[in-house]
Amino acid sequence: MIRGTTRLIAHIGYPTTTFKAPMIYNPWFQANGIDAVVVPMGCKAEDFAAFLPLVFRLSNIHGALITMPHKGATIGLADRVSVTARIAGAANALRLADDGALEADMFDGEGFVLGVLAKGQRLDGIGALVVGAGGVGSAIAASLAKAGVARLALYDPNPAAAQALAERLTGAYPALRVQTGSKDPAGFDLVVNASPLGMNAGDPLPMDVSRIDPAAFVGEVVMKSEMTPFLAAAAERGCRYQVGTDMLFEQIPAYLDFFGFGRPTADDLRRTAAISY
Repeated sequence: MIRGTTRLIAHIGYPTTTFKAPMIYNPWFQANGIDAVVVPMGCKAEDFAAFLPLVFRLSNIHGALITMPHKGATIGLADRVSVTARIAGAANALRLADDGALEADMFDGEGFVLGVLAKGQRLDGIGALVVGAGGVGSAIAASLAKAGVARLALYDPNPAAAQALAERLTGAYPALRVQTGSKDPAGFDLVVNASPLGMNAGDPLPMDVSRIDPAAFVGEVVMKSEMTPFLAAAAERGCRYQVGTDMLFEQIPAYLDFFGFGRPTADDLRRTAAISY
């Protein structure tokens, strides 16, 4: 029940039609008697810089979840930015500090890595390819570097975005071998689609799936469907894989802790979630 005392968490992005987070947060809030609600708010990129400060002038605002296409822009609108978000160059969570400052953090990468590790895929010393150097791809790349991958390839249709991410990563992790400019998945132990490809019917696959080693682990961030065309093609090759919502379930405990609601386990969240596609 939403009432006058309900704390509002804005879920800001565009389009909102693929949002899955409210179907995880809100059932968990209800099951645990927490007077809070996550509300999707569709905001186009050109409106975000003007819209975000107004959201945080609401008297009942508690925080904001930030998703495509605003994760990169959020960095420049926050007063304080975590080290993780600075390396990623993007943020997906905002809260008001006690002194009124707007604090930003990034949990996409942590959620992705926790999910992969939980499925038995080691990360230390391996080679990984991340296709997409936007907000989520940058966060995943940063967390993979932190987890100890030895070689990291980055690809983005905007070469400058991939190169800027590479420079931030090598600045923070000098021993990491980083390459840019190719999305050929051959020879990598971990292959990640961190691009929007798969959100719309008729999208091309993010890479040549026939070049993926069947022994490789494949990760997806698109949540339009559980088994995207990319994941279905990788599974047909025999690859182990992680669906997009797994990243959500693993990162939401950190989000909830950030917002002051405690830290449930991913399994706790799965028990109450009401996800549909």
